[in-house]
Amino acid sequence: MSAAPARTAINLVDLLAGLAIAGLLLPEAVAYSGIAGMPPQAGVIALLIGLVCYGLLGTSRYAIVSSTSSSAAVLAAGTLALAGNLVVARVAMAATLVLFGGICFLVAGFARLGGLSHLIARPVLRGYTFGLAIVIALKQLPHLGGWPDLHGDFVPLLIKDLVQTSNQVHAATLGTGLLALALLFVCERVRRLPGSLLVIALGVLASGWLSAHGVPLTGAIKLQMDFSLPRWPSGDQWLASVELAMALLLILYAESYSSIRGFALKHNDPVEPNRDLLVLGAANVLCGLLQGMPVGAGYSGTSANEAAGAQSRWAGLVAGATVLLMVLLLLPWIERIPLAVLAAIVIHAVSKSWRLSVFRPYLQWKRDRLLALAAVVAVLSLGILNGLLLAIAFSLVLLLRQLAAARLSVLGRLANGHDFVDIAQHPDAIQPPGMLILRPEEPLFFANAESVLSLARKQVTQRKDLRQVVLSLEESPDLDSTALEALGDFSSWLQSLGIGLHVARLKDDIRALLLRADLPQLSPQALNNWSVEDAVSALTAAPSTTGKQA
Repeated sequence: MSAAPARTAINLVDLLAGLAIAGLLLPEAVAYSGIAGMPPQAGVIALLIGLVCYGLLGTSRYAIVSSTSSSAAVLAAGTLALAGNLVVARVAMAATLVLFGGICFLVAGFARLGGLSHLIARPVLRGYTFGLAIVIALKQLPHLGGWPDLHGDFVPLLIKDLVQTSNQVHAATLGTGLLALALLFVCERVRRLPGSLLVIALGVLASGWLSAHGVPLTGAIKLQMDFSLPRWPSGDQWLASVELAMALLLILYAESYSSIRGFALKHNDPVEPNRDLLVLGAANVLCGLLQGMPVGAGYSGTSANEAAGAQSRWAGLVAGATVLLMVLLLLPWIERIPLAVLAAIVIHAVSKSWRLSVFRPYLQWKRDRLLALAAVVAVLSLGILNGLLLAIAFSLVLLLRQLAAARLSVLGRLANGHDFVDIAQHPDAIQPPGMLILRPEEPLFFANAESVLSLARKQVTQRKDLRQVVLSLEESPDLDSTALEALGDFSSWLQSLGIGLHVARLKDDIRALLLRADLPQLSPQALNNWSVEDAVSALTAAPSTTGKQA
């Protein structure tokens, strides 16, 4: 892909875009702090660090790096499990987890593991996001309507607690939250009307009256960037802390890479995933040291940046400078934002993930429906973190099950041409006389090599006139030692029957590996077939041979 034109100076479009998105990002940062059970300044610190770090060092001209709802929810689950409900202990543990997550990013970047996000399949990510949006919305209801705070993320228990405490709903708080939520959905339909800024401005203007009627406000925000090492986990918490840091890495990078790559493809921009890993790592390390939230390139902020007309990373830097000025000049007003308004902003933001239409392609294609459903059920029934890990594990099990399946096709020539196809799918395809052409339909590796070549033996025993076997390995980009040994056993067995073996459609690296392995019958001449047609033509022209070919 061609690179975006280099920009060394700020232009008016980027200036306006940065100013526009700053008003959206600041209240979201404060609201996501609430999701994580962190003080409001944690989200603000993370926002400033994310915008500056990625604006200076990142690759995407649209990506906005800040705290995200998904990472906030994972952080909340992790700190609750390791530190309990005590706020001071949770803040200290959160700093540790964010620092560990940043270190994991850096290690992955230096190891050039840019494809790490592919460990989370898209159906898993969409199912997880759908379930996460429900959990986040439920946990924001206490702020929206004055319910007592909810603990945990087990959805049936959350619903039970909400029902049992419904008589404690605060009418003024609920009215404020519902009105803000209604305004946000109305503003969605009016182009370029900043709904978040509107409801915040109205909430601040009415904060005196609302506070007098018992509606809680955001409260004091102490924006102090104290650079200090976080508290190290105790002996029995190290493993859990590293696991949680890895979970943060997976969800943040999957979300970030999806946003960065999606807009890069849309605008024909280059993608440098390993560099982005390093930049996100540096940002999260700083957030951990300064007691901020974990950061990533969220889709909502990135799409808002593009919609505002951003053309370079200057827009993110302008947004960062604007946020800093807002905090320095307008902090007393920000502290007067009603919590019900922030809850409405969060619920409105995650409501976009409730759309069932995201699952329509899987139903239409009849692919991965079970995987997407399993991710939703896992998050709703097991909680945010355990649900994500179980969904990832389930997807890997399904992948391993598919790869380990013993599927072998017998090929024949189609219409006297050069194409060789599966005779089970094309009954009119003809097998060359005295020849059996086999193609494993999955890469050969330790989990399926024995079973696939066992099927190949059965095919050989069914042919009485067989003189040559052609094995097409086009599906195998590599061979491990188990596959090599199984292939050697198969070759020796064929040799004992007086049947020759040729291998076709080899990758160059695999050909070099087979030459080093020096398997029976597989001399360089038996490995020189770039296509099945080449192998068939060579065997048809040459006299039949057995044993190890010269």
